[in-house]
Amino acid sequence: MSTTAHNPDQYMYDFKHILTHGRKKIGVLIGAGAPVSINVGSAETWKSLIPDISGLTELVKSDLTTNELTVYEAIESQLDNSNLELVLSRIRTLAEVIGTSKINNYDGNDYHILSKKICLKIKDVVGENLPAGETPYSNLISWATGINRDSAIELFTTNYDLLLEEAMERVKTPYFDGFSGSRIAFFDPSSISSNDLPSRWVRLWKLHGSINWSTNSAGEVIRLVGEADGTMVYPSHVKYDQTQSAPFSALFERLKNFLLESDTILITIGFSFADAHISAKLDECLSENPSAAILAFQFDKLENEIPACNLAQRRPNLSVYCKDGAVINGIPAPWRIGESPTRNWEIIRNEYWFEDEYILGDFLSFARFLANSNGDKIYESISPVVEENTNEEQ
Repeated sequence: MSTTAHNPDQYMYDFKHILTHGRKKIGVLIGAGAPVSINVGSAETWKSLIPDISGLTELVKSDLTTNELTVYEAIESQLDNSNLELVLSRIRTLAEVIGTSKINNYDGNDYHILSKKICLKIKDVVGENLPAGETPYSNLISWATGINRDSAIELFTTNYDLLLEEAMERVKTPYFDGFSGSRIAFFDPSSISSNDLPSRWVRLWKLHGSINWSTNSAGEVIRLVGEADGTMVYPSHVKYDQTQSAPFSALFERLKNFLLESDTILITIGFSFADAHISAKLDECLSENPSAAILAFQFDKLENEIPACNLAQRRPNLSVYCKDGAVINGIPAPWRIGESPTRNWEIIRNEYWFEDEYILGDFLSFARFLANSNGDKIYESISPVVEENTNEEQ
């Protein structure tokens, strides 16, 4: 039986140094698990600001008529590992191809109407505003802008919500998302490829679209706050085709180019690695550029984070940190607290270790850890542990 273990203190000491260094090229990939960490209910009854996919599915289904729900569940029953995004993808496909023929007593136009209704419900659910005061998003932006950096922080997200935009606008942080203009902003791929804005401008890349994106009469993606449903991409057999068109092709190319730059670090949070399209892109880049690294902070235990752990065992430059253990240098092993890397390290350990579990897979704890890293006087003042001459028996 293997006795291998990973000491979280060792890796968090190095991670804290990276966060406060200011000279590393750092990107953060934010997945659907991030807004789930914000409780807008009570201490007794948790209610996420934006629910996960299962919660979103229930809200969408509750908004359907009896006939619509019957059609939805008929499609749902035909799909393996069905979820809202896969069902919606099938509905959209049927709307495009069946014309006046009928499936489940719905023709193409009926499916088009059902698709639009589901999209508008999704927009309504994910269109929440941030609560007042401290939030994980405000802490993330506080870290991103809190020190002078040689390279801009790049935020990649698969989420459609506007929480990152709101967090930056609250504190007047300049950011660029690939669009230019005011009334009806147009997408400018050349600005993404050149990436020559000042480093104090945060880059925001929305890989799956946004609820404030729409399409104009020419079929071009524009950014505005309007009544049209958002131009969103869903995991399906048509995703590859969709992501080859603007602006998605340019955004995915930016993710690739970021990871192919020398000595870059991509941090993932709230991302399950179940999105095959993005995971394949990360896999490709890690293989091509051994100097790049991905640090994946996962909410669950090792045994339940299968996609991330499988990829990390193939790519030693991907490290996966879970509640009960990690995959580091391709080796899965449980956490085991060892000798502190510095004196008084227990103060910092409390930020990522609670009740014998690693907690930075929770976006709330993760973002607070980042914010605390800026000008962390405790971290800067504690002395490294050094060997001392002593006659005492150890």
